[in-house]
This record gives sequence, C-alpha cells and structure tokens, in this order.
Amino acid sequence: MTDTQLPASMGGAIDLSALAARRDQPPATERAQGGAPGVIVDIGDADFGQIVELSSSVPVIIDIWAEWCGPCKQLSPVLERLVEGYGGRLVLAKVDADQNPQLVQAFNAQSIPTVAAVIGGRPAPLFTGALPEEQVKDVLEQVLAFAEQQGITGRVPVGDAPADAEPEPEPLPPLHQEAYDAIDAGDLDTAIAAFEKAIAQNPRDTDAIAGLAQVRLLARLRDRSADDIRSAAAAQPQDSEAQLLAADLDLSGGHVEDAFLRLLELMATLVGDEKQDVRLRLLDYFEIVGLDDPRVHAARRRLTTLLY
Repeated sequence: MTDTQLPASMGGAIDLSALAARRDQPPATERAQGGAPGVIVDIGDADFGQIVELSSSVPVIIDIWAEWCGPCKQLSPVLERLVEGYGGRLVLAKVDADQNPQLVQAFNAQSIPTVAAVIGGRPAPLFTGALPEEQVKDVLEQVLAFAEQQGITGRVPVGDAPADAEPEPEPLPPLHQEAYDAIDAGDLDTAIAAFEKAIAQNPRDTDAIAGLAQVRLLARLRDRSADDIRSAAAAQPQDSEAQLLAADLDLSGGHVEDAFLRLLELMATLVGDEKQDVRLRLLDYFEIVGLDDPRVHAARRRLTTLLY
C-alpha cells in the first residue's frame, strides 16, 4: 500500500497491506453503540481491515498508546475530546501497543504515543509524543483538508450515549490538573513543581509520584537528539550519565525491558554514589511502568541482588 501524499510534515510510507487484508475477523470494539461505527473505537491487529474500509468515507486517526505510558495519558484525552468535537467527521481508532505488536510494527511506531491517519485506505504518519492541544487540532484540520481534496467527506452517525455508558471520570485534584495543563502547554518545569507540591502535601500520593517520574523523564530528554544519545551510549559504555540517558530514551520509546536491562547491567559495574543514582532512576521507572507490572517484579528482584 502506498502512502498518502499529505504535506511534508505528514508524509511517510507505511505498509499496512497485510493487516488490511484480514477483513473476515471479528469487529473492533465500539465505544459508541446503536449501530454506528463509533467516533472512538478500540482496534487490534485482527480487525484493522474494517478501519481501512471506513477510511474510504471518513478519515481515521490512529492513536498507538500503552497503559504505562505517561505521555499517552496526556495525549489520549486531548485526541478524544477534539475528535468528538468534529461531530463524526473523524474517527479515532485506539491501539494498545502492548496487545497489538503487528500494528505497532506496521506503523513503525518507534516511540509512543504515535499518531497516524488512514485516508482512503492509505496511511500517513502524523506525529509522536504528547503535543499541546492547539497543535493537535492543527494537525487534525490538515487531515480533514486533505481528505476533502480526495473527496472523502463522510460522517459517521453520532447518537446519544447509551444508558449503561461509563460515568464521567472524577475531576483531577487541583495540583494534578495544574501539572497536566502545564504539560499540555509544554511547560515541564511548572508540571514538575506542581507534582512536587502534591507529594509534599501527601507523600503517599502515588499518582503524583508516578506523574513526577514521567515528567522528569520528559524533561531529561527535552531538546536532545535520539541519535546523539544512542551514539554517546555506544561510545561510552562505562559512562553512567550516557547510559542513564539512553535508558530514558529506551523507556520513552516503550522498550521497557531494554531500559531495565541497561541500568541493571550498568549498576553491576558501579560503586558508591553512581550506584545510588542508578538505583533511584530504576525506582522512577518502576513507578512509570506500574508497580504491579511483571517486568517490574523481575527487575526489582535483580536490583535487590545487586544491592546486597
């Protein structure tokens, strides 16, 4: 399948033909009921063919995310709110990266969140990472403009929510909301300060602890080139700062085991304060990924053996 000829900022070749051909699989999970395809749907490897078919009448936005991914939790609500605001002119198809490796590979998702579009059966990458809402809206407007040029101007029906729809989530605590608003605005320093204040008020605020770890990771990677980080880590295998930054990059791209392994192997070669720095970074990673994750359990056991 060839890529859609979108503006340069939206172009890129992706081959989804193998997945799109699987049209006899069970349907995607629908969030909207009553016979409509749904403005927001959860899809997997087995049912992508239906999205390709749908894209012949309405543009489909693909959101590749993961439960443990902090930036995904910031971006997904923005995408959902914006797509719903278009009244059926767009569909948002959400892909759990941990459950659907074929779609992750097909869209060449090197990091998450990854957002792409499918228009008239042809895919195009859009962006990676959590962008501010205004920038996301601008990208969606470009998608709609291009779809209109291709004669794709359909609209999926948007009905009232079903009686058994999930209730609206509880509002975030004020400091949490302040932090997420700052992240949306690209102000990571303010987000860090808000989470730190929340933890000072309640040291057992696990959401703030995880949020702080996530934003600190984003801040460490801010304005840095992935190629430079990888090159430095390869050239300086014993340099703890270079390896810590490479592990940050691993984790931000969804390579959880790689990040854990890099730091555990590094820790085995260190003593003193440098060893403590690696331990603290791993503890941050455990909060980001989730303390109940089996990968965290395995890494924590290995960490314990390295400490004693």
